[in-house]
Amino acid sequence: MTQPDKRVLTPTPDRREILKGAAALPLASLPLASILASPALAEEVAASVEMVSIKTKGGLDVSGALALPPGLVDGQTAPCVLLVHEWWGLNNQIKTMARVLADEGYVVLAADLYKGVVATDAAGARFQVRNVDADEAADTLTSWGAWLRSHALTTDKLGTCGWCFGGGWSLGASLAMPVDATVIYYGNVARTAEELRALKGPVIGHFGTRDMHIDRKMVDQFEREMSKAGRVASVHWYEADHGFANPTTARYDEDDAKLAWSRTTSFFKSYLT
Repeated sequence: MTQPDKRVLTPTPDRREILKGAAALPLASLPLASILASPALAEEVAASVEMVSIKTKGGLDVSGALALPPGLVDGQTAPCVLLVHEWWGLNNQIKTMARVLADEGYVVLAADLYKGVVATDAAGARFQVRNVDADEAADTLTSWGAWLRSHALTTDKLGTCGWCFGGGWSLGASLAMPVDATVIYYGNVARTAEELRALKGPVIGHFGTRDMHIDRKMVDQFEREMSKAGRVASVHWYEADHGFANPTTARYDEDDAKLAWSRTTSFFKSYLT
C-alpha cells in the first residue's frame, strides 16, 4: 500500500479564502444548504479538497478526497475521520462535507467506493449500490483507515461517518478495523450481537421517523443487539424522512440536519480529541 505523503504541505486555505472571486459573502457565513444549492459554489468548495490515490491491502487502486484543517502544516497533527458517501457516489456534496468537517479540526478522507462513477439519478445510484463488492469495499475502507492513521499529519484517533449507503458502511468499516467513534446517518444497521462485539468505540446514529427503509423496527433491534454485545450506542430520532441531512434533496430538513450535525461534531470532539 502506498505510504502517506510526508512532504511539507501548503496550509489549507480557510473557507473565506476558498470562495474569493466566487461569491461576495465568505463561505463561513453561508448555510451549507446555500452552498450546495449553487453548483458554482459547491464546485468551488469541492475543488478545495485534494484527490489522492493508494493501492489497498488487497491490491486495488482506489482514490479519495482529502481535506486538511486550515493552517495545518508538517509537524502538527489532528485526529482523522473517514467519510463514506451516499448512494450517489463521491460527488460535490460529500467533498463539501469533507471540507466542512476538516474546518472543525480533522484530517478528513472521503473514500470512493464507486471507482470514480457518480450517479445522477436513482436508477444509476441503485445500479452502483448493487454492484459494490462487499469484500472490495471493506478492503478499500480499512486500507484508507490505515493510511489515515499512519499519515504524518494525524494522531492515532480515527472516526468514521457515512450517510445512507455510506451510513451502513461507516458501521461496516468500524466492524472491520479498530475505530474510536462511529457516526451513522440513516444507514443499514441490521447486525447481530456477535458481529457488533467487534466494535472498539461508541456509535451514534441519526434516523428519521418517516424513513420507510431504515425504520424503527430495524433500529430498535440494532439497539437490542448492541446491548447484548455490551457496546455503546446513542440513537437519535428526528421527525424527518430518509436523507433529511442532504441539502440537495427535497427531503432536506434544515433544523434537524443542523441538530444532527451538532451532535456529530460534539461526539467526535468527545472521542477523538
